[in-house]
Amino acid sequence: MANGQPKILVTGGAGYIGSHTALDFLDRGWSVVIVDDLSRGSLSVVPAQAEFIRMDCADPALADVIRSRGIDAVVHFAARIKVDESVADPLGYYGANVCMARSLFESAHRAGVRAMVFSSTAAVYGNAGQGAVREDSPTAPESPYGRSKLAAEWILSDLCAVSAMRHVTLRYFNVAGADAQRRSGPSADSQHLMKIAAEAAAGQRPFMQIHGTDYPTPDGTCIRDYVHVSDLAAAHAAAVSHLLGGGENLLANCGYGHGYSVRAVIAEAQRLAGQPFEVREGPRRPGDPVAIVADAGLARKRLGWTPKHDSIATMLQDGIAWEKLRAERAGAAG
Repeated sequence: MANGQPKILVTGGAGYIGSHTALDFLDRGWSVVIVDDLSRGSLSVVPAQAEFIRMDCADPALADVIRSRGIDAVVHFAARIKVDESVADPLGYYGANVCMARSLFESAHRAGVRAMVFSSTAAVYGNAGQGAVREDSPTAPESPYGRSKLAAEWILSDLCAVSAMRHVTLRYFNVAGADAQRRSGPSADSQHLMKIAAEAAAGQRPFMQIHGTDYPTPDGTCIRDYVHVSDLAAAHAAAVSHLLGGGENLLANCGYGHGYSVRAVIAEAQRLAGQPFEVREGPRRPGDPVAIVADAGLARKRLGWTPKHDSIATMLQDGIAWEKLRAERAGAAG
């Protein structure tokens, strides 16, 4: 590590979570190289201090990039992430989330990388019920998205079992919010509930849609554990430090350990907006679990991860501020 500071390759660093994590690394004084093909990401959220390379993560030439930059660790975000889209396009999801991940892992292995942090998802647990989900809970993904991420986990685990590479796999629960300094936020086409609620509260969306009101929950809507994107970025920094410090393989959940229903999120967004906005009710979407909440004790214990933004109001406030800024920029440009 040059000057005692690690050099990290971030795939998908032009995306929502990847850009926030790159910012966190840079704020720590680390060097960052971002690889993204911009098929889903945006240059507008790529930090200026990072080296940016437009490249497909499945390109075998990535091994040469890793060697030439002296990369100490790779953090792999690049993926497709929409549950409903995965149901309609399973081959596309297995290609992007399994085949590409396998190629990326091979390139890192060929280049001698010994630390890999993998972006996974709570969708691998499927319909886990309303209790807190532990890492040893059964995996039963309900969508091609969840199955594709679980398959990539297996590939990485098997590789690390027979090589010098070590990994931390982080299973995210529902990510929300935006950088407090307004340097990055959710993409315009994101379909996450918190993002849509923030848009509605910021006056950038005429109505919100509830997908399913007959779930076996107290108010009939799905329950999710939400985690602020900046806390999630800090979890990746903790994972990199764990591996570079000689830590062993680890699979850990990232969430806060409590959930909010869809109606509860909407109610808080309306409170912050200072006025109600239209809410429409529709049928369930395929692949949506009833409820899923994390037991994230392992990440706190093994990685020393200490979340700082565990508040639905904070997540929505940061999201609303980002949506207002994005609208201002669009207006100025148009």
